[in-house]
Amino acid sequence: MGIVITGTGSYIPKNKVNNSDFLGHEFYDKKGEKIHHPNKEIIEKFKAITGIEERRYGDDHQVNSDLATLAARKAIKDSGINPEELDYIIVAHNFGNIEKGSFQVTQIPSIACLVKHNLKIKNNSCVAYDLIFGCPGWLEGMVQAQAFIRAGMAKKCLVIGSEMLSRIVDPHDRDSMIFADGAGAVVLEEKETAIGGVLMHESASYTYHEALYLSSGCSYKKGTDDTEYIKMLGRRIYNFALIEVPQAMKVCLDKSGKSITDIKKIFIHQANEKMDSAMVERFYKLYDLPVPENVMPMNIHKLGNSSVATLPTLLDMVKKGQLKDHEVQSGDTVLFASVGAGMNINALVYQF
Repeated sequence: MGIVITGTGSYIPKNKVNNSDFLGHEFYDKKGEKIHHPNKEIIEKFKAITGIEERRYGDDHQVNSDLATLAARKAIKDSGINPEELDYIIVAHNFGNIEKGSFQVTQIPSIACLVKHNLKIKNNSCVAYDLIFGCPGWLEGMVQAQAFIRAGMAKKCLVIGSEMLSRIVDPHDRDSMIFADGAGAVVLEEKETAIGGVLMHESASYTYHEALYLSSGCSYKKGTDDTEYIKMLGRRIYNFALIEVPQAMKVCLDKSGKSITDIKKIFIHQANEKMDSAMVERFYKLYDLPVPENVMPMNIHKLGNSSVATLPTLLDMVKKGQLKDHEVQSGDTVLFASVGAGMNINALVYQF
């Protein structure tokens, strides 16, 4: 028996926001003092670190549950299942639904319940719930879904990662350029004849010192409003991730029984290019090996950091042949990994 991904789907908003669109912004530092470096210089430095050239924002009429539904429909169609057969719908996100022009967060009903409603699923035994776990939320949803299946509580699960971060970023904070909107989904099933699937996972929450590395706070421009936006301690997150994530990846891989040489691709949360590359390099150093060529697909350059959506979106693009020079074939072993608010980290070994 294997617990396998039978369908993938993603929704990439059509609205491109280029780095040049931030040239007219007024940026302030965390002390509330205006940054006097030219915006062109700020943006060039940002691109050099993150690799981000552009990102996507949802349409004005859309909310997060809309994006999640669009990705879900594609994954269900790709899997070929009847949606009435779903036992669980798990939606990872962090900020609920936020209407354009409003900063009121709506989380009742849950995004998952709205997705089930939008899909017109009548099966009352299909349980729909949301998962708040920072950027690693979608991967943690995969961990939970496979646990339900192994325990005999489910046979088919829909796991979605969806976010509209454009509604919750401070326009006066340089970090606002990182974030984006998007959604990705997979159908996870039990197949008695399947070989491989989910082999092993590892999760951890570091909260003693690290809980507030990512949090909510007022705009850096004093007197703007009382709205709370995403705020992060970038350097601390970077240092934390470089130490803890490679270790979690190694623990997960070693417990899976697979060798480092078996890994064909590493799907890592698209946080920023420099950090992701450094984490993968440190992971291979734990085995005294160089990073293999073309092992790490990336879409952050064009799609930005859409939090929980980056991993399922990246997977869908690779599966559908939409990312140049990257593919996965039957029998390939891959490693997923993520880090985010909490601070939470996780990893999962999967064989196609």
